[in-house]
Amino acid sequence: MIRTPYITGDTATFVWQGAEAPLLIGDFNRWNPADSPTFEQKTAENWTCEIRLPSDAYIEYAYRQDREHVLDPGNPRKVSNGFDKFNNYFYMPGAAPTPLISRRVSLPRGSVTWHKLPVNQRSRQVVLYQPPVDEPCPLLVVYDGTDYLRQARLLTILDNLIDQKRIRPIAAALVANGGPLRLTEYHCNDATIAFVRNELLPLAQEHLNLLDPTQSPGAYGVMGASMGGLMAMYTGMRLPQIFGYILSQSGAFFPWSVINDLIRLSERLPLKVWMDVGRLERLQQVNQAYYDLLVAKGY
Repeated sequence: MIRTPYITGDTATFVWQGAEAPLLIGDFNRWNPADSPTFEQKTAENWTCEIRLPSDAYIEYAYRQDREHVLDPGNPRKVSNGFDKFNNYFYMPGAAPTPLISRRVSLPRGSVTWHKLPVNQRSRQVVLYQPPVDEPCPLLVVYDGTDYLRQARLLTILDNLIDQKRIRPIAAALVANGGPLRLTEYHCNDATIAFVRNELLPLAQEHLNLLDPTQSPGAYGVMGASMGGLMAMYTGMRLPQIFGYILSQSGAFFPWSVINDLIRLSERLPLKVWMDVGRLERLQQVNQAYYDLLVAKGY
């Protein structure tokens, strides 16, 4: 089997076999079929396309043909895109998976339990993680938690970071999203805030050895990606007495979002915020704007 794309220096060469060339979409053109790079016809049914990319880039991509999302037959590497489909991916020569996702045999392992909570007359999966220590710990709430568990290997990362003493021991509550209701649940939704405060936190406090947030205000953290990053920011803004640490990855922020007014019009809250976003992402500009807004406010 041909393994594509071919990588030479800073150039990725995509290969397609078929009567017609497909459209190529990915991080490099912000997933816009209208901006698909041009394929060059080599033979009757062989097409190639070259793209220059940063040497340390991790890239996800797919093809579009007859308005369908199509994977690259020459690339067995695929990852869920969060919308019931898969994308192909590859690393440029200067990029590689973080070693934090590797588990050596001697690595102390935290304990993991699986639970279900009722939400909207359905059950919601929650994964609880207790680090391998005896003392009470702060809690990290993770939106899209089962995706972070499977795709990001978050619990292995936590085990490694704790073992290397790069972070203090923390517990975690990884909560699954609502599937088709995800966008509604994570769009600065007070019902989600109520679920976290009234259902998720009591479950975590029952099963994990946690710091008491009334005795250690703001000791907990909350994180998420894309819409989950937006909801993490909103959670910290709404419950700063509990969640003093916010981690937003490629947050799906909007200039007209209520979170904009919360930051601009409210007093500075006792929050510490981490934000990151990919250099090739369409969310880069809006994340930079929110970063600047937070810095101007004193965060």
